[in-house]
Amino acid sequence: MHDTPPSPGPEETPEMPSGGAGQESPPETMPGLEELLRAAELKAAEHHDAWLRAKAETENLRRRAQEDVAKAHKYAAEKFAAEMLPVKDSLEAALASGNAAIEALRGGVELTLKQLTAAFEKSGMAELNPVNEKFDPRWHQAISTVEAEGEANRVVQVLQKGYALNERVIRPALVIVSKAAGA
Repeated sequence: MHDTPPSPGPEETPEMPSGGAGQESPPETMPGLEELLRAAELKAAEHHDAWLRAKAETENLRRRAQEDVAKAHKYAAEKFAAEMLPVKDSLEAALASGNAAIEALRGGVELTLKQLTAAFEKSGMAELNPVNEKFDPRWHQAISTVEAEGEANRVVQVLQKGYALNERVIRPALVIVSKAAGA
């Protein structure tokens, strides 16, 4: 390490080296300026490297999220499909039984319907059977109106049950709605 002599102040005159005439000293730089520049360049390189890594990580997260969404769409019905397999097995067994008695066939169909209902419930599927409920166009589809006693705008008859999956209508209930007598 070598020490550089302090630069002369405004009132001082530079001393001539005692080594001889004609020798000039190299121009002096501010002490540590080059070191500060090197440190700043290293810091900038570190920040750039950190930025590149963060950018790459963000891209990886985005890609993984897209893959997860694609898998969720692809396999969304997997659980429901697994619940439907015993229902299909029961229907195939009923058809394979040949000349089964009507009561045995009816019992098999009732059991199959229970399996189907249980599968619907496990999957978040709810039946919409709104007899005597107030008509709600979000959940019901009115096919016609009939004069009926009591309050108007009530479901008098359900022609076809509706279904909702996790509070979202899959199929609205087809209904006949009451209207006020004489209206």
